[in-house]
Amino acid sequence: MAERAGGAAGAAEGAAAASAAEPAPIRAASRPRRRGASIRLRILAAALAVVTVALALGGVAVVWTLERMLVASAGEQLADELAALADGVDAGTIQTAALVERDDDVLVALRSATGVVVNAEAAAALPAPVGQAPALVDLAGERHIVVAEQVEIPQVGPGTIVVARSAQGIDNAVRSATALLAIAVPLAVVLVGTVVWIVVGRALAPVDRIRSQVDAIDATALDRRVPTTGRDDEVDRLAATMNRMLARVEAGTSARQRFVSDASHELRSPLATMRQFAELSRDHPATTPPGELAEVVLDEGERMHGIVEGLLLLARLDEHGGVARRRVDLDDLAHGELERLRGLGRPGDGTAVRAAQVDGDARLLARAVRNLVDNALRHARGRVALGTVVRDGRAMLWVDDDGAGIAPAERERVFERFVRLDESRARDEGGSGLGLAIVREVARAHGGDAWADASPLGGARMVLELPAARA
Repeated sequence: MAERAGGAAGAAEGAAAASAAEPAPIRAASRPRRRGASIRLRILAAALAVVTVALALGGVAVVWTLERMLVASAGEQLADELAALADGVDAGTIQTAALVERDDDVLVALRSATGVVVNAEAAAALPAPVGQAPALVDLAGERHIVVAEQVEIPQVGPGTIVVARSAQGIDNAVRSATALLAIAVPLAVVLVGTVVWIVVGRALAPVDRIRSQVDAIDATALDRRVPTTGRDDEVDRLAATMNRMLARVEAGTSARQRFVSDASHELRSPLATMRQFAELSRDHPATTPPGELAEVVLDEGERMHGIVEGLLLLARLDEHGGVARRRVDLDDLAHGELERLRGLGRPGDGTAVRAAQVDGDARLLARAVRNLVDNALRHARGRVALGTVVRDGRAMLWVDDDGAGIAPAERERVFERFVRLDESRARDEGGSGLGLAIVREVARAHGGDAWADASPLGGARMVLELPAARA
């Protein structure tokens, strides 16, 4: 034994030396974590990007549409003037000299086989656009709207009359609209950004308040809750969810504290008993025979073993929750317990046992049924009965006894851990206070439940209910 301990110590020292020789790895957690942008800032950036793009595209579309509309309107006016001139030339009512004498802002050029007649020098450079649509041409650095039409000149023959008007007014209107939009769009973006910043800030303020309130709750203040407004909006539902989470944390913490307290008390009791008898046997050997001491140690050790096994099983159920599932016959488990009762000299009544199948862990279900039967044996005066049935998709197994029964106010408490309604009798008969708690946890792990009721025999009925197996 000493050699093994020395070898273990040497191995430990060697491992420590090897680990000391190796360089310590650099932990990524030591690097400062860069703080990301807040939700408020991200929403503002997204809103500004969308609004800026939308307003920019809208401004371009407005300017383009305005220019097209103004050009179309001026073209229609020119087309009307052109039609009047063309009709006059075709009818001979308008002579070429009359064209020359025009002094308005319209440029006119009449082209024929005899030459070109214009009302201004700039009109000589007017091109004849193809088609009937108005065209924009550049004359001496200034844009003009030009339309043309074929005419028949008396005593001359066919010709073309071209009419043009300066587009400077249109260009001025487009420039004014562009300048206005160049000022209005940034102002609109700033206005939208300000509104979004304020609105998002006010919307997120309750969330930040909830965060700070929850962050201030520690293990000593789990009874605190986040205030709700009652408006049933997203923030109010978040506060309600946080309150439910805090309630679950509080319940879990209280259960763990109570569980640890009860478990330490339950384990302390058999240890104290064994120590007391050992000290008595050491100090007064004549009053405590070795056989009696051995009996006490064995009994208390068995009791501790039962407590530890029950704690481990409950811990596994709490941690994993789900169970392996295969077809299990509850009636077979009931008949197995009836056989065990007969072997103990305590025959039980199984006339109410009917076929009942469930899907679950056979080992856990057998443990739950045995706990129910052992609980009935501890409290029964003489009669124990088992029954199984399937009704409305639910399989039930129950155990009746003819004992004192359980008061209605206590029927829920008996399934809590380390709860004993009859403390002295439970201790004398080896009860750990975990049997019924294990039954309920096994039932809930299978999607069922367990409860207590009054028995037709006069005592208590413990019921294990599970989802019935599907055919």
